[in-house]
Amino acid sequence: MQKRIRKAIIPAAGLGTRMLPATKSVPKELLTIVDRPVLDYIVEEAFASGIEHVIIVTGRMKGAIEDHFDHAFELDVSLRNAGKHPLADRIVANTPRAGTISFVRQQQARGLGHAVWTARHIVGDEPFAVLLPDMLMVSEEPCLKSMMSLYQRHGGNVIAVERCAPENAHKFGIVSLDRRADGPVVTGLVEKPAPGTAPSNLFISGRYILHPDTFDLLERQAPGAGGEIQLTDAMIALMSTQEIRPFEFCGRTFDCGTPAGFVSANLHMAIARSDLAPHVDLEIETLSAAQRAVA
Repeated sequence: MQKRIRKAIIPAAGLGTRMLPATKSVPKELLTIVDRPVLDYIVEEAFASGIEHVIIVTGRMKGAIEDHFDHAFELDVSLRNAGKHPLADRIVANTPRAGTISFVRQQQARGLGHAVWTARHIVGDEPFAVLLPDMLMVSEEPCLKSMMSLYQRHGGNVIAVERCAPENAHKFGIVSLDRRADGPVVTGLVEKPAPGTAPSNLFISGRYILHPDTFDLLERQAPGAGGEIQLTDAMIALMSTQEIRPFEFCGRTFDCGTPAGFVSANLHMAIARSDLAPHVDLEIETLSAAQRAVA
């Protein structure tokens, strides 16, 4: 029987430079997908997967993230005085219970690995999950929940991977695999391999289940690409003593840290809602008609 995955780290200290100027004053994690911050969806995925405690790593100018997940007493009173009880109830229901969410500060921007390492004292000596806040992963069963099922069968470590077109493999962190009788095992990780040299077309896509030894590796690790402490480097070191299993995610993933991914995510989530789909369909039809007229 494997140890339960009870805690999840969400690194949210990045500056969001790909989404400037919007992120000059608003944390990128609080940019809205329809009417909810993208970070809301990530936290929801964690709790829906069975996580008991979410640890969000923040940085300077990210205080609004803590406020968002706090109980807004004044807002609640104002909504109820206006007779908007269903809306007030929905906001209360979406607010994490006391003691289920914590915040730690990454005081220096030293990379993803360093951000994960800053949460070590809250996680302690137990396996944990990592969810990247930019990556909105949509499927019938939450990606992390499926990964936790794989972890319960085999233990070790689990990373989410997805397929890309082979000619695009040089854009991603690519895994190589050994396909064994009990399922594939990761044997290598290559960050942005040169065109034509990728060992597969499976790329790492933003969800991890890791052994606590990862923290020790990160603490001793020298800076890697970009002069930062890279989580991938720690995982490569981890492979020498522990298995890393891939979970191939087959849903839809949107990189909400880029304008294109952000717009696509908004369209996808809006069309999935019965109250918004007709309006989106009408707008798309209107734009298409205008383009045909110009052509």
